[in-house]
Amino acid sequence: MIERRALLGGIAATTLAAPAFAQAWPARPVRLVVGFPPGGTTDLAARVLIEPLTTRLGQPVVVENRPGGSGGNIGADVVAKAEPDGYTVLMQTVSSGAINHGLYRERMPHRPDAMTAVALVVKVPNAIFVTNGLPPRTLQELVDYAKARPGRLNIGSSGVGTSLHMTGELLKQAAGIDLTHVPFRGAGPMIQEIIAGRVEVGVDNLPSVIGHLREGRLRPLAVTTATRTPALPDVPTCAEAGFPAVEATAWFGVTAPARTPQPVIDQLSRAINACLVDPAVWARIEDLGGQKPALTPDGLSTPATFQAFIDAEIVKWAEVVRRGNITVD
Repeated sequence: MIERRALLGGIAATTLAAPAFAQAWPARPVRLVVGFPPGGTTDLAARVLIEPLTTRLGQPVVVENRPGGSGGNIGADVVAKAEPDGYTVLMQTVSSGAINHGLYRERMPHRPDAMTAVALVVKVPNAIFVTNGLPPRTLQELVDYAKARPGRLNIGSSGVGTSLHMTGELLKQAAGIDLTHVPFRGAGPMIQEIIAGRVEVGVDNLPSVIGHLREGRLRPLAVTTATRTPALPDVPTCAEAGFPAVEATAWFGVTAPARTPQPVIDQLSRAINACLVDPAVWARIEDLGGQKPALTPDGLSTPATFQAFIDAEIVKWAEVVRRGNITVD
């Protein structure tokens, strides 16, 4: 009887602890880690969120840039191995959240189950564009131009394993063209090299390149989402340009270390969703080409739907890596 009472007491204490933890959280600033340098799309997505999220949580939410590794692996690993208390979370990307698990496999510094989903913040198209000195003005013209010059055109990305690299691989596979991949340490240096004409073709998340496309410093050929983006309504999708297989959505969402208490995960998820339905916040995201998460009927997400989305993305990109025989040194 004594043992049974002790067991029941332990269960009761555990049951009560979770709500108490949720009520106490957050009691100090929350660190939102970004695995890329300032100025890129991941950083932009985080900084749009932190002010309204600070208001809703009642504690400062502070961006910490931890660039390094391919596709944000270093920043992601910092969070994966952090204390699971809700005070260190990650602005997760398709790169460190999905692509890199298929690309690095056993060399990935942590397994997918080291992280748990909180909320998907935004999906964005990738844009395929060229330097203004290159003749092609449509995606089909680029494909024809590249086929006549196999291996002679360079395609830039923000690093091996990023969604930009993988989108370029999708294009190469779908169009049967030979482009030489040139990885950079972030999108900023890549864009400058393409503007200067030293690299001919580029892929970038729309928010970080949209100013250059709108102002004519680079020539957009297509976006990689299933539908056109209102941010660049005259730019066709890859499907409209004749390459429906080239569909890739860059996404950005918040994840936390595994074993973070579920009440904390739920509270943070609700707070993020409340930010996204604020018209002023969403207007800033939409102007950069952002699209709603759309994982639930209300256009948002839950921890469960975001986790299912991540799991499906891991499978999808592992197949792209396999078909392209893509390896890393």
